[in-house]
Amino acid sequence: MDKFTRITSFEQWFSPINLTLFEEQVKIHQLNYYTKKLYMASFMKLLLYAQLHETESLRALSDAVFSDDLQRTIGFESISFSQLGRRINTIPTEFFQTLFLDLVSQIHQKTDFQKQRKTTTPLKIIDSSTLPLNLTNHKWAEFRKTKSGVKLHLRLVFMEKGLSYPDQTVLTNAIEHDRGQLEVFIDDKECLYVFDRGYLDYKRFDRMTDDGYFFVTRLRKNAVVRVLETFSLPEDSKVLSDEMVVIGTTQNRSENVFRRLEILDTKGSELTLLTNRFDLDADEIAEIYKSRWAIELFFKWMKQHLNIKKFYGHSEQAVHNQVYIAVIVFCLNVLAQMNTNSDRSYLEISRYLKAALWKSAHIWLRKIERKNVP
Repeated sequence: MDKFTRITSFEQWFSPINLTLFEEQVKIHQLNYYTKKLYMASFMKLLLYAQLHETESLRALSDAVFSDDLQRTIGFESISFSQLGRRINTIPTEFFQTLFLDLVSQIHQKTDFQKQRKTTTPLKIIDSSTLPLNLTNHKWAEFRKTKSGVKLHLRLVFMEKGLSYPDQTVLTNAIEHDRGQLEVFIDDKECLYVFDRGYLDYKRFDRMTDDGYFFVTRLRKNAVVRVLETFSLPEDSKVLSDEMVVIGTTQNRSENVFRRLEILDTKGSELTLLTNRFDLDADEIAEIYKSRWAIELFFKWMKQHLNIKKFYGHSEQAVHNQVYIAVIVFCLNVLAQMNTNSDRSYLEISRYLKAALWKSAHIWLRKIERKNVP
């Protein structure tokens, strides 16, 4: 406990960021050259603080440095918003990507990801979400006459007990189609990939099947299919139909056979699923696809509780940097939950952290370690 009395809750929360890796990346990208005050370590703390407090602008962040506690943490008493703006516009996004991937690696180790995949097939859910931008300030991201935006393509690891966390991200302009990112995210034959119909590509499905990758996706109702065999279903099955099919027209037909299932969603609407897994029963496939909802919840949580609604900079680099800071914050909350074996939600962990930000770390840890009472 003594070591926690010497650091604040804020310092304890961001302590999983690998300082050795951090300094290596600072040197590689020469981020502290010709810097008189706003060194990367201090700037990183400011960006994390801004995410926690959902600080809407660099001017507001500059004003927040008035806090004595924040001054002690970052090592200076004032900073102009123009200096902050220059910084976030010039840091290579690869810097934040590297920190994010290192945190993902730590989460993998905490979940014993490699060991668990020997006994169960991990699910990796793929989807994207568009983050709107101001067209006047972000013309580089224009995708309609009146709109600008970037698209966050993301792969979410979904494991037992509802644990979900992002392990790979790609940022593109919103005009980019989802299909082009699918091959970027498909890289592990031991996993089962779940994605929506925005990624439909019959030729790619053939390549994935030939290469030994497994998936569950949603098929359009008007898709052309030829039924080869109909499988029987248990009387208590919630699945409406289960068939072996080939997909596509005569001119553009799949080379492999697939499995088509009709299911009902929670609202009673019919969904058509497509998969290349024939070894699982139909109800298992239906439940696997329903797990895709986890990534919808992730995007909703990010947009509600992380600072990606208003962006600090106008450049592509500044926008991408802010998004990566947001996913870094999410990973830090995941690690806080795992390191304390807490059943507190990420939102509760974040709220308690803000309440005890400058207090001794053990106060925050003690609070989030407590189990929720049913």
